[in-house]
Amino acid sequence: MFRRTFWFTAGAAAGVWATTKVHRKIKQLTPESLAAQAANKAIDAGHKVREFAVDVRAGMARREAELGEALGLDASADHALPAPRHRAAIEYTEQTRAVYSAHPRNHPRHHDPHNRNEDH
Repeated sequence: MFRRTFWFTAGAAAGVWATTKVHRKIKQLTPESLAAQAANKAIDAGHKVREFAVDVRAGMARREAELGEALGLDASADHALPAPRHRAAIEYTEQTRAVYSAHPRNHPRHHDPHNRNEDH
């Protein structure tokens, strides 16, 4: 009698354990769970890339200092960055817009219906 009760209990426990394992695995394979796992891995990869970039920059600065010292360059020179390029592009487009608004026929996209030299 005890033997049957033991094996029945062992079988029931194994069934519950297996069912729980299967349900957990099914929940891990839902689209929402897969998307969350992918997002977490992407975030981890982003952190690793950022750490790599910081290490590279530190190595670059260290190597630049070594080279500057070896070549006898003055490391205290002002290394100011040039003005951002997008400002120059904005100023150019504003100047261009002013010219083309004064003379619309000068605009490269101006369509002249009497021009027979364009490709059709």
